[in-house]
Amino acid sequence: MAKKKTEKKSTKVYELKIWLKNIKPPIWRRFVVPSDMRLSMLHNVIQDVMGWMDSHLHSFMVGDKHYSQPDPDFDSYGDVQDESKAKLTDLVRKRKDRFMYEYDYGDGWEHVVEVVSVGPAEPGVKYPVCLAGKRACPPEDCGGPWGYGGLLEAMRNPDHPEHEEMLDWVGDQFDPEAFDLKRINWRIQMYH
Repeated sequence: MAKKKTEKKSTKVYELKIWLKNIKPPIWRRFVVPSDMRLSMLHNVIQDVMGWMDSHLHSFMVGDKHYSQPDPDFDSYGDVQDESKAKLTDLVRKRKDRFMYEYDYGDGWEHVVEVVSVGPAEPGVKYPVCLAGKRACPPEDCGGPWGYGGLLEAMRNPDHPEHEEMLDWVGDQFDPEAFDLKRINWRIQMYH
């Protein structure tokens, strides 16, 4: 009896677009990940493509389902699913599907993540990969979207009473318009 040849299931990839809610002009990224990526790994990819430091709690939300790192001492959503046991395909499956990613509950950075396209993985391409984006990630602990708006206002106006203090706090290297695709992809390839 001849052995049945098993075909390896080809991996699909999702092109995703992520943007911060309540920020104008928008801060966004487009990136591609395997469709079967675990949410715990997707969290790491989002941290890298956005430029966050991964120093705060986070969660994924789709409908009434929440996924995060299990923490019996902190369960504000009730029935939180373990993100290390869930895959991206548990949240979304087709073009235009969306979910939320929240980072830093104190500052309340809400990200909308949308599936731009679904397709086969390209031979020879190492995923994840960032394709495009606009503007720098806000500094950690700046007070969320509203605090960030105040920070930018103070930075741009030399007559603002907090101008010098904000420049000292954020550092002279911070450029809110900067986006470095090469650096983001270097970070992704180093850690994933």
